[in-house]
Amino acid sequence: MSKKIAFLFPGQGSQSVGMGKDLYENYECAKNVFDTADSTLGKNISKICFEGPEEDLKQTVNTQPAIVTMSIAAMEALKSEINIEPDYTAGHSLGEYCAMYAAGVMPLETALKAIQKRADLMGSTKGGAMAAVLNASEEQLKAGLIEGSKIGYVDVANYNSPSQVVITGDEAAVKAASDYMLQNGVRRVVPLAVSGAFHSKYMENAGKEFASFVSNLDLNNASIPVITNVDAEETTESEDFRRKMPQQIYSSVHWTQTIEKMVSEGVEIFIEIGPGKVLAGLNKKIAPDAVVYNVYDKASLDAAVSALSELMAGV
Repeated sequence: MSKKIAFLFPGQGSQSVGMGKDLYENYECAKNVFDTADSTLGKNISKICFEGPEEDLKQTVNTQPAIVTMSIAAMEALKSEINIEPDYTAGHSLGEYCAMYAAGVMPLETALKAIQKRADLMGSTKGGAMAAVLNASEEQLKAGLIEGSKIGYVDVANYNSPSQVVITGDEAAVKAASDYMLQNGVRRVVPLAVSGAFHSKYMENAGKEFASFVSNLDLNNASIPVITNVDAEETTESEDFRRKMPQQIYSSVHWTQTIEKMVSEGVEIFIEIGPGKVLAGLNKKIAPDAVVYNVYDKASLDAAVSALSELMAGV
């Protein structure tokens, strides 16, 4: 296929009870991924994905390995149905571990152990708050952050799209920034139900501890470029991944810039692989001309395979 393709993998918040069940039941390769997760992590990830309860699934220590397992299972199912290799991969926050797996940076067991360690460290770090800021101009966002900084620490966690940014930091500072923006023309700021201030300096100690864990991982150079969250740059060297993986925990997720980077490199087709359609929605705001397919169950996989087969045949 002459058109460039990127695989995208979603992050926390995309999970839902029942995810991956029909992939497990219909594709042996997907079943193998779930079975490997259960045995590698020593807990029933399959049951948490398929049956919940939701309270268990939304705990960070379960959410992160569950989404990674389901997303990788969906990718393996897709690749079992069509001979397709992406030109780039990227993942939103925890989704970056799926992107690294897809690019051959680490095998499945390593990806699972790494995401579980990351989830344990992030889940045990309490304090702080996060809020989604919708349809704010750069000037309004900057002014809000300045106002919040008078109270305490506040920063940008996620640049999700031109119309959605997530702020993070001290609870009082996030509230002050939110209130200021609402009073000065920003129509919606939504507090997020999270256990801590992800992608903020609250997570620096978790990042340091994760760095010592990552130092012992056996990582490969990537076979295809991964556009990394911390800088929206192409990454292929194993030592660069080793350096960026801990940084990502406490740094902003540059998702808007990641998609813009891939579009600038000629990517025209994005395939979001994993639960939900969050990234497809963001893509419409960032790159409205790009084509996006979703793979999250058998029906969406069949539809994506059919459309991609036609493209590859030049129809």
